[in-house]
Amino acid sequence: MHSFGVWDYAVLGAVLAVSSAIGVYYRFTGGKQRTVKEYLLADRNMSVTPVAFSLMASFMSAITLLGVSSENYSYGIQFIVINFAYGIFTPIATNMYIPVFYQLQATSAYEYLERRFGKTTRLMASLSYTLQMVLYMGIVLYAPSMTLEALTGISTVTAIIAVGLVCTFYSTIGGMKAVLVTDCFQSLLMFAGIFSVIICAFIDKGSFSEIWRIASEGKRTELFNFDPDPTVRHSWFSLILGGGVTFLSLYAVNQTQIQRYLTVKDLKTAQKALWLNWPILTLLSLTTSFSGLAIYSKYYNCDPVANHTLRHTDQIMPYYVIDSMGHIPGVSGIFISGIFSATLSTVSSAMNCLAAVTVEDYIKPMYLCIRKRPLTENLPLYTKLTALTYGLISIALAFLAQYMGEVLQTSLTIFGAIGGPLLGLFTLGMFARTPNEKGSLVGFTFGLALSLWIAFGGPKPPSPKLPIRVDGCGNPYLNATVTTATVPSSDNYLWLYRVSYLYNGVLGLSGTFFVGYVVSFVLRKVTNAHSDGKDPNLFIPILAKKMRKEKMRREKEMAILQDIN
Repeated sequence: MHSFGVWDYAVLGAVLAVSSAIGVYYRFTGGKQRTVKEYLLADRNMSVTPVAFSLMASFMSAITLLGVSSENYSYGIQFIVINFAYGIFTPIATNMYIPVFYQLQATSAYEYLERRFGKTTRLMASLSYTLQMVLYMGIVLYAPSMTLEALTGISTVTAIIAVGLVCTFYSTIGGMKAVLVTDCFQSLLMFAGIFSVIICAFIDKGSFSEIWRIASEGKRTELFNFDPDPTVRHSWFSLILGGGVTFLSLYAVNQTQIQRYLTVKDLKTAQKALWLNWPILTLLSLTTSFSGLAIYSKYYNCDPVANHTLRHTDQIMPYYVIDSMGHIPGVSGIFISGIFSATLSTVSSAMNCLAAVTVEDYIKPMYLCIRKRPLTENLPLYTKLTALTYGLISIALAFLAQYMGEVLQTSLTIFGAIGGPLLGLFTLGMFARTPNEKGSLVGFTFGLALSLWIAFGGPKPPSPKLPIRVDGCGNPYLNATVTTATVPSSDNYLWLYRVSYLYNGVLGLSGTFFVGYVVSFVLRKVTNAHSDGKDPNLFIPILAKKMRKEKMRREKEMAILQDIN
């Protein structure tokens, strides 16, 4: 086994230095981050390309590099079906959700909920988003630290602290301009790391067909599971529906992405950025998925976890890199740099957006309530201090992430459990005129409680992995052992706990929307209230156009009546 050498450390240091230098550059150029508009929204003058790359890098970072490759190594290539969901739901996000937020032009996406429903709804949703992103930052920070342990032998504890402090420093001094530009640079490094794995496997096996043949023999090329049973972990139904809802919860209503849409000059540019994000996101997802099969072609008869070389399957990709390419100076450094750079990008993005939400949704209202006047002085300072605080919190939570299981499934579970109800709440407000604040609060509470119960309740049956072999490890004891896929009996588990994690968001969305609409409808019938008088800009374009026509017709009718009188 090759070690992480001097050249690898040099490459890693250089890449981190470049990323940090970009942040420092934007700290001392332009407006020097003196205004909240520049720090959080990049003065609204960014071009489409860096925004498109940033949309991808914000959530598809180290989690993608480690989790998706591990997913395909352990469970097969069925996961790539989720890319169809990205294509199906991109136009929905582009044409229905983004125009509403762009029309609003609010730093916090949750200001929409206050205008549509009220302050209480805004606060509940904002707090849920904060919880979601803080947990996610912990996982994202833990993932590369685990990788560094596998490559260099440095303990996870040391790595978490080191990487966390770098992220916190970079995020605090840099603004949204630095985040967007570094995302482009860091995205290229992510692709470089993935392609290095695929090219190495191609050279080792001689052809892509040989890699596919080995994967097929290991039962990892199954792609047509159309089982509608919701307890099946991955099928076309769960990946399209669950993956689509997760996509919308991230790219249609999530503060992190909404804030990026607002960094460009107009709505059309924001929509172009999301459309451009689609092929970039799909390319990274597909190549990362195939890299899992490429890694399997090397370890198909000697699984590193089964022979106790590794502790987690999520370490399989970095282990492969140093095992297969560690003899080439600097290659392992490039790979780990891609993971570290992606982490810097993701955590800095999350910290920047959490700072925006905290200032807009918590600090400003509290200040106004206490001082009876708006907060205007020292606002950029408060925003940066808030970002610093979230960085320190993410370091603490990273230590808990190691107990949450596989990083990909854990991250998707968190986003489904909280993102689904949030998506339901925004959808309730944008797609229907009937819902009111009381109904929305009841619906959101129900949807959130349901999805959290399903996501984190238990006990849950273990996920059956595909067969692994150890007969090629050269250990006499292990040579006699072949581990086959096992399907645990589900009779002793509650049905809801057996439902695929991908349906968490679907159930959260459905529960929030259905209960919220019904409660609002009943309340309006009881109180004889009506749903007229709403601002058309708070609804999806189709409904807004209809409302404007109705308003014009009523105005004409009133004018005619006045003329008659």
